[in-house]
This record gives sequence, C-alpha cells and structure tokens, in this order.
Amino acid sequence: MADTPSSDDIQKALEKQIADLRKEIAKINKTVSARSAEMMDDAREQASSLYESASDRASKATQQLRTQAHAVSEVARENPGTTTAVLGFVGIVGFLLGIAVGQASSEPRRRWY
Repeated sequence: MADTPSSDDIQKALEKQIADLRKEIAKINKTVSARSAEMMDDAREQASSLYESASDRASKATQQLRTQAHAVSEVARENPGTTTAVLGFVGIVGFLLGIAVGQASSEPRRRWY
C-alpha cells in the first residue's frame, strides 16, 4: 500500500499543479500586458512621426502655393490687358466645350418631317 498514493496526496499534488499553473498564467498576463504597452507606445510614436511629417509637407505645400499664387497675381496686375484676353479666351473655350458636351450627351432629335 505504500506504493499507491492516497487520495489526499493526489488532491495536494493537483492543488499544487493548479497553483503553479495560476502563477504561470499570471506571469504570462504580465508579459503580454508589458508587450502590448510597448507596442502601443511604438504605434503612438510612429503615428506622431507620420503626423508631423504630413504636417510639415502640408505646410511646405501651402507656402509654395501661396508663393506661386502671389507670383501669378503680380503678373496679372502688371499685364491687365493680357490677363483679360486670356480669361476671356478660356471662358469662350469653356462655353464651347459645354455646348459640345451638351449636344453629344443629349438624345438625337426627331425630325417632324
């Protein structure tokens, strides 16, 4: 009988194994929590970096657009006759294109005869 364990010994062994498993699960939870916190920090830093980069690019593009718009307005002020002629020509071309597109997209007319 000495070789067969008693039910108390089996229960104690199982309780010890359960306690060990609980400790392991707690360690794993702490490790996962720490890793996820690190990953969140990395993602936050990367997002911040991307935002700053996009913000810088947008700022530079806006500044360049302002510079070009200022240059165009200066040329328009220096040459009002040319500006009027160019805008008038563009307006006429746009009007004619509008008529052409309107005619092309409309149904063919039926003749009354």
